[in-house]
Order: sequence, then C-alpha cells, then structure tokens
Amino acid sequence: MLTHWHQPTRNSLPTRRKRSTFPSRSLAIGLLGLTATTAQVHSQTPAAPSAAATTLPPVVVEAKPTYAAERATTATKTDTPLIDTPQSVTVLTGEFLSDTAVNSIGDAVRYVPGVGTAQGEGNRDTVVFRGNSSTGDYFIDGLRDDAQYYRDFYNIDRVEVLKGPSGMIFGRGGPGGVLNRVTKQAVIGGTSTKQVGDGKSAKQVVVQEDSSFYEISALVGSLEQYRTTIDLNQSLSAAAAARLTGVFEDSNSYRDGVSNQRIGVNPTFGVALSDDTTLRLGFEYFHDERTADRGIPSFNGKPFDTDESTFFGDADRSPTEVDVFAINAVIDHKFANGATLRNATRVAWYDKFYQNVYASGAVTSAGTVAIGAYNNATERQNFINQTDLVFDFKTGSVEHKMLAGIEVSRQETDNLRETGYSSSSHDTGLGSVSAAHPHYTGPLFFRQSASDANNNSVATGVAFYLQDQVQLLPKLQLIAGLRLDLLEIDFHNNRNGENINSTDDLLSPRVGLVYKPVENLAIYGSYTLAYVPRAGEQLASLSVTNSALEPEEFENFEAGVKWDATERLAFTLAAYQLDRSNQAIADPNDSSKLILMDGQRVRGIEFGASGQITDNWSIALGYAYQDGETQSANGAIPAGTPIAQLPKNSFSLWNRYDFDEHWGVGFGAIYRDEIYAAADNHVTLPSFVRFDAALFYRFNENLSAQLNVENIFGEEYYATAHNNNNITPGSPVAFRVGVTYKF
Repeated sequence: MLTHWHQPTRNSLPTRRKRSTFPSRSLAIGLLGLTATTAQVHSQTPAAPSAAATTLPPVVVEAKPTYAAERATTATKTDTPLIDTPQSVTVLTGEFLSDTAVNSIGDAVRYVPGVGTAQGEGNRDTVVFRGNSSTGDYFIDGLRDDAQYYRDFYNIDRVEVLKGPSGMIFGRGGPGGVLNRVTKQAVIGGTSTKQVGDGKSAKQVVVQEDSSFYEISALVGSLEQYRTTIDLNQSLSAAAAARLTGVFEDSNSYRDGVSNQRIGVNPTFGVALSDDTTLRLGFEYFHDERTADRGIPSFNGKPFDTDESTFFGDADRSPTEVDVFAINAVIDHKFANGATLRNATRVAWYDKFYQNVYASGAVTSAGTVAIGAYNNATERQNFINQTDLVFDFKTGSVEHKMLAGIEVSRQETDNLRETGYSSSSHDTGLGSVSAAHPHYTGPLFFRQSASDANNNSVATGVAFYLQDQVQLLPKLQLIAGLRLDLLEIDFHNNRNGENINSTDDLLSPRVGLVYKPVENLAIYGSYTLAYVPRAGEQLASLSVTNSALEPEEFENFEAGVKWDATERLAFTLAAYQLDRSNQAIADPNDSSKLILMDGQRVRGIEFGASGQITDNWSIALGYAYQDGETQSANGAIPAGTPIAQLPKNSFSLWNRYDFDEHWGVGFGAIYRDEIYAAADNHVTLPSFVRFDAALFYRFNENLSAQLNVENIFGEEYYATAHNNNNITPGSPVAFRVGVTYKF
C-alpha cells in the first residue's frame, strides 16, 4: 500500500517508502564510474587471441548511414524486409534522431505520418495513434514498458512505430498502434584469420576483431539546457563485449518555473556461448524529475491570449518524478536446421509520483480562472517472459516461415490519488486567481476525496501465438497469425476492502497479402484486431459496474504500396479504416448501469519517404490525411462529432545536405491542421507550421559538432493539449549546440 503525502513542495518533498529492492541514484552513478573504469582497464589489456577462439563474423560499419531502414523484426517477430510487411511501419533511425537532436517520444512522433502527441498532463508520454490516445502502448526491444513517464533516447538505436492494431504480436492494448524502442546492445567483435609470412613459412593465425569504440557527447542549449551522454563499447574477448550508455541532463524551460533533471545508465553485456548461442544481459536505472506543466486555459473557444511563458497555478508545488529500474536478459540459439529459438525476459520496477496545481477551468468573462490540485502515486512491478521459435519448411513447392510463441506476464500496480484543498479540515476548493496574475499562492492541503483511488491490481497473463509467412506464388506472399491472451486481473479497493476479479480470453487475428509485381515494389492488404480490457491500459479502471462488460475492440482494414526506389530510398503509401466498438457509456434509462456502443471510426491516408536522394542528400518526409468521428451518441456528444486531437492534415519534412566531408546543413518543417482539444469540440487549437534548421561540421573522424535551431521564424503556436483548459504553447526560437568526440 502506498503512503500519503501532505503539502509537498519542490524543495521539500516528503520521504516516501521505497521498495527495498529499488536502487538509489548513488548506486547508478557509482556503477557508471565502475563500468567506465572497467572498460578502460580492458582497453589497456586486451585479451590475447586464441587459435581455438570462437569464430564470429567481423562487425560491418556502413560508410554512409541513412534515414531509411530495410528490415525489422518488431512487426512480425521474424527478420523480415519492411517491403514484405503488410502494415504501415515508420522507423526513425539513429542517424535521423541524432541529426534532428530529438531525445523524446513527443518530439520524435511529429515526424511519423498518422501519429501525433498530446500533453499527458505534463508528466508522461501520450501518443495519439490514428486518433487513439495512449499512455501505455510502449515497448522496449519488443517487451512491454507501459508505466506512465517520459522516456529518453540516450540508449536507443532506433524507434519503430507500428500503426494499426497489433494484438497478434503485442497482445492487449495497441488499439491504434504501438511504439517500440530498440536499445543499443554490446557489440561483439569476433575473430578472423590472417596469413603471416611468405612461401613455405607462411601460416594462418587467428586474429581478434576489436569491436571497441567510445563516444561522448555534450549539448548546451538556450534557456540553460545542459546534457551529456556517453556510449562506450569494450571488447572483452573474441566472444564477449560490454557496453555502457548514460545520460545526465539539467534544463530549464521557456515556461516560467519549469525545469527538468534526469540521469540514466544502461550497461549491457553480450557473450557468444558457442557458434550458435548468444546471451545478452543488461539493466537500466533511469531517474527523471521535472515540473508537471499543464499549460494555459482557454477563453471563448480558443487558447487564452497570454505570453507563452505564463504558468497557471503554482510551478513550485507541481513536481513530478519517476524512478525506473529494469533488468533484461535474452538468449538466442540457432539450430543446425536453421531454426532459431529466442527467450527474452524483462523485470522492471517503476516508482512514479506527480502533483499538479493548475488551471481547472476556462478564463471567465470577469478575467478569473479556477485553480485545482491533486497528486497521484503509482508503483508497478512488471515481469514478462517471451519464448519464440522460428523455423522454415515446405509443403510441396510452397515455402513457409513459421513463428510459434508463448508469453507469460505478471504486473502488480499500486495507485493512490489525493485532492488538493485550501483548508486542512474542510473540503474547500482552491478558488480562482486573476488570469492576468495566475500564480496561486494560497494554502494547499492534500487528502482523499470521496472518489479518489487507493487500490492494488495484479494482472497475470499467458499468451499463445502462431504465425505463418507463406510464399504462395513467386510474386504473392501471405502472412496469417492468431494470438490467444488469457488475462486475469484481481483488483482490490483499499478504501472499502472490495475485491473485483476480471478474466478475458482475447483472440487477436492478423491476415495480410503482399503482391510484388517486381522485386522492389509491393502492394498489400491487411486485417488486424486488438482489444483493450475493462481494466484499461493502466490496469486501474475496474469497477463493479464495468467488470462484466466485454473488452473494447479495435478493427483495422489497411491497403498500401511500398516502393524501394533505390537501395537507400523508400516510399510508402497506405489507406486505412479503424473502427472502435464496445465503448461503455451510461445507460440513458438507468445511470447506474453501463451499456456498450460503437465508439468511433477513423479513415486516413498516409504517405512517407525516407533515405538518400543522392550520396549527399538525406530526407525524411511524411504526410497524413485523417478523418475521424464518433459513431454513436455519448451523453452530450452526438454521433458524427469529430474526434479530439486528430488533425485533418499533417506534414513533416527533414533534409540534410552535406557539401563535403566537413560541412552539412539541415532544414525541416512541421505542419499540423487545427485540432479540437477535447471530445466536446468546444476549444480549437489553430493550425501551425514550424521551421527548424541545423548546421553540421566534422573536424575529423573523431570530432564533430552541430547546431540545431527549433522554430527559426518564431512561430507562435500551441503544441499539445490534454483537455480544453490544459494547453501547451509551443516553444519560441531555441538553440542547441552539441559536440561529439569519438575515440
């Protein structure tokens, strides 16, 4: 059970009970130093090569990194070219993330057609996949990472965004898509043979391929942004390596009183146990603390006209922080017949707290705005284990690639919420402040209201899945799969002792056809289905009223074209229809009951291009047209109402052009149509276009620098919203200068 908090402030937060297994920041910092020292020692005394050493292929480093990705395992759990995947997938490569200086999910998805971002109350990533807002459909190396917090890219090799329901691969959730982060892993060097001597005295010797590399980056930005990252890979032997990635950041903001501090450390270890078996281990400690910033309110259906820096409420009493500690283990084995077996385990602990003192209503005609406050604490423990077997076989002349898998999971969540009052003994709200001077300075006391949560939930699941990729004809491929999730949730209300149990048997199919008239052109069609259980994406929404209801369903039909114009330039085009059903609303004839109805329909077209137009010109381009509306009346919201947070048109473009081996420039644009801030359509955020730029300089093969400028023309815009009165103004012109040294 979680403890209570009373009147916490930024500078004096109470000590909260931690689980005894949770590491401290000092442990993480100590580990960072210890691992770096170990890497230095190994770099000074490399292991001597042995003739009996395991022979591994040498590391191949591409001379010209690109924004285009050719293959991915996430969408199918098999190593499949993207052109053969009957689903819209956008991959943001490490080169693209580095060139744009993007380090967060919210900034990254602006470059993904059909995907947007919402505010998340200033304390969590909230991505909008094809009109469906999500705080939990995040994965790391294919394993669930669903707690609510802001993630960082310091240890990320690339970001993969799968659009459309993906229940067959990922199980529950993912109604509009999922986002998977692929981490940087230890790079094993291997060995090769070399001839020494001439003539009769010549002999072959085994030489160790050294995979060691070291990189440190420092960034300084406007508004006192300071960030440092490290990436150290040390070859330990011909068959083993260790890698350490880390980040430290301390930043202020264009928003008054808003700041962010974070530290992360992620050591990984890889060893080839034999020619056919590899073991990888890693763990991550990540700490993020910042101001929970819920932006500005509205006035007469538009964002209130005020300076973008104005904070409504009290920044000093709006802290949020999270600690994440995760252990990952993966073992891969290749059998003599070519079949592969992978077992992956993730154990993660999350400790999250946030508090808001914010505008809880619109600005009135009298020039005042209501202020509200609450805090929320969540502790979660995740255990997830996946086993995948992939093998090839033939039935006559028809080739098959079969995937058979099982996933076992357990997630325990404790959640506690308290409401803020201006009196220690009465349920008196915080009142209002002047919109011209919206800083709340009054008394603030926290305790539970009648509806505040204090609960524990345990979700246990077993899933079985089977998928077949079939080469039906030389130019026609079929992918068909089915997953069964057996999910049980035990929910305990700590306030009244009530226990609720919910069980769901979720059957998620996937069918897709790919026709390739020529090798570099694919035409596809697909059908997918996913579910969101009544416990919700955060497993905390069960009640006596809804526990017996069927889960929400999300059904997607998609057709598209993928064209690899060259080896380094790819185009994609997709059209889809996504239907949400089994949405629960209050029964108009009995408000104590819930009924199920059709939820919403979204139709859209997405276009993307990524890669290199020439050797010197790289590009990433995306466009989406989306049209979504409710399908049935929901209280005061009639059928046919446009969906919130869904722009009709959105566009993104990023270019990099290198003049020579030293100089390069980047230029980008982001456009978003107007959107409604909430489902009632009462407040509209206007459309905007923002331009960004970059300048790159490479001193030599070891040292490089870049300057990134965000919003170079100072566009005034509204970046995100949580509801009608939590709207985040966009940043004014912002500069970031980064230097990277490799050795």
